[in-house]
Amino acid sequence: MSRLMIISNRLPVSIDKTDDAVVMRPSSGGLVSAIKSYLEGAGKEVQLFETAMWIGSVDATPEDWNLVTDMQALQDDFSIEPVFVEKKSYDAFYNGFSNSTLWPLFHYFPSLVEYDAECFEAYKEVNQQFAQKVISLYQPGDVVWVHDYQLLLLPQLLRTALPDAVIGFFLHIPFPSYEIFRLLPTTWKRELLHGMLGADLLGFHTHDYVQHFIHSTRMVLATESQFSTILFKNRIIKADLFPIGIDYEKFKNAATNETVVAISTKLEEAFKGQKIIFSVDRLDYTKGLEYRLLGYETFLKAHADWLERVVFILNIVPSRDAIAAYAERKKLIEEKISTINGKYSSLHWQPVIYRYNHLGFDELCALYEVADVALITPLRDGMNLVAKEYVASCIDKGVLVLSELAGAASEMNEALLVNPTDTEEVADAIATALAMPLTEQRSRLSYMKKRLADYDVVRWVNDFLDELKKARQEHEKIKVTYLNETAVNNLLQNYKHAAKRCLLFDYDGTLTPIQRMPQLAKPSAELMDILKSLGEDAANEVVVISGRDADTLEAWLGTLPVHLVAEHGAMIRYKGGNWQQQSAVSSEWKEAIKPVLQLFVTRCAGSFIEEKKNTLAWHYRNTERELGFTRSRELRNTLLQLTVNSQVQVIDGNKVLEVRVIGVDKGATVQKLVSRFSPDFILCVGDDTTDEDMFRVLNEKAYTIKIGTGITAAQWSLPAQEQVLPLLQRFVATTVA
Repeated sequence: MSRLMIISNRLPVSIDKTDDAVVMRPSSGGLVSAIKSYLEGAGKEVQLFETAMWIGSVDATPEDWNLVTDMQALQDDFSIEPVFVEKKSYDAFYNGFSNSTLWPLFHYFPSLVEYDAECFEAYKEVNQQFAQKVISLYQPGDVVWVHDYQLLLLPQLLRTALPDAVIGFFLHIPFPSYEIFRLLPTTWKRELLHGMLGADLLGFHTHDYVQHFIHSTRMVLATESQFSTILFKNRIIKADLFPIGIDYEKFKNAATNETVVAISTKLEEAFKGQKIIFSVDRLDYTKGLEYRLLGYETFLKAHADWLERVVFILNIVPSRDAIAAYAERKKLIEEKISTINGKYSSLHWQPVIYRYNHLGFDELCALYEVADVALITPLRDGMNLVAKEYVASCIDKGVLVLSELAGAASEMNEALLVNPTDTEEVADAIATALAMPLTEQRSRLSYMKKRLADYDVVRWVNDFLDELKKARQEHEKIKVTYLNETAVNNLLQNYKHAAKRCLLFDYDGTLTPIQRMPQLAKPSAELMDILKSLGEDAANEVVVISGRDADTLEAWLGTLPVHLVAEHGAMIRYKGGNWQQQSAVSSEWKEAIKPVLQLFVTRCAGSFIEEKKNTLAWHYRNTERELGFTRSRELRNTLLQLTVNSQVQVIDGNKVLEVRVIGVDKGATVQKLVSRFSPDFILCVGDDTTDEDMFRVLNEKAYTIKIGTGITAAQWSLPAQEQVLPLLQRFVATTVA
């Protein structure tokens, strides 16, 4: 069995140094609790690995680390490997780029983002240090799992050094929309995305985050994608959602723990006759704590009958005190708490109980258990495990008021979902929660509890690692294989002995070279002779299947004994017959699309529109390369928004964007042709993105060849178009001989 290598910014332990000792204590955090729950017992019966290793930085010198490791064993279930980063570099990497650039930007706080080139250089330097550490420890067969925004560059650094390694990456915070992500300097955007794409599988908490990432890679790196699969630099990468779970049984069973019961009993006695609202959050501007307090204040103002009958216990966990914005945030929160307490408290009642401290597990579970309402309203949150922990801890009562902008909202629809900035809505939700009948509370909780139990932390880990294995297998399966002489000879022999053959050829880039202007790609005399010879063979059904319009194909190839397919399948002319329209959809959609294409023609010198009966195409082959690519991404994004829920689709081709009717593609067309001809030998040759539809449909049914480099679903590749006609000449010679 292989080893699992977990790489995160920090180790799951930290070092405390006193005057006379160096001691180690466990660290807290969502990732730490999730992974440790899996490794330390919950997942033992389903683990796929012999051992596990955790690699991360530690706030200690190598000398102090050696002292503590000499004093005690680190962990029973996994080994720990520290990365020692020089303090100044770490500060620029962590407090600088990670938490003053990436954190605010990815959480939709662009006004707080700092663009510091020195911090970005430190970020690259520390990622490189992590890479060196992992590479030094890696053994063939190990599975590498990189975590979170501090290490976005690490997957590609590892991929360069370890090309055959199985590498996964999980982002624990939101991935923002492209309109936010594009605020980063161009070189930073490229390096960060390229770094992430070094992984075989990229995991995110929600479907929206997945789509934001895929969209950004298209816009910045010109990746190709289909559903959750990304094609980039001869590699296939999967991006999918894996909403992180919790150790459900641990929180559920805490309700019967003697220590937890004792604490919760004291809390119930202390707040007898009062309803308890509870919040626990790190000190962070993304948590929306000021808005939360405003919502509570609005509730108190509007519902005087609840005065002295409700208490809000707000626990803030210290975080990133070294960053000025956090210290200022703490001051503002505490001023607001003082204002509320000063305005509404009485001699024997205080509306807000505030603590700025770490909470132990037992105390946290006791607060979860006694709270009538959990008020969890971050402005943005990748997931928010507190919401899940609260629900798991509830015995027979409790209402969750949850921000619709937290990742957890996509799974916990039974909570009272609110916009965290809408203080009136938050106030109304608090009132609704406090007055909710027990039967309704239990009903809502039961649905959420079942979901959390079914997809707990063990399921999350195993789900990700299973998909990582599949993603790597899929990548291995479609590695580029160039057509060699042995394969050609085998192909020719099978062709020669077949009784009924179907030969499918794309036109531009396959049978003829790509030209700067479409009208220049007329067939050569050599091509005409080859197609004529192949078409006259009674055993052959020769098909030229192209994105070209019917009139052009008729003018150039109409005299040949071949079948013609125009506009990717919108029109077909069987040999000796007339053109048949395959789609009955009206072309009125063109009137909405054409002005948009024309606008981009004026904005991008050298581009032009090609109109066909069933297709509109915007060509940018003749534009300045960088400008053409940038405009094509902008246009693609515009067209995707314009055509959503319509009858047409946008196809990203070779230096061309096409808009055509949904369901009309080369894949569907070749299925129809193969069904009509029933051949026992099929050869399919193409060069473009649109030809991949044919290759996928014909998988294991045909001999498929892609012209050019790059990842493909075809069995073989030919490096250049110039090699196509000599290959086809050999097919002609085979039957003549």
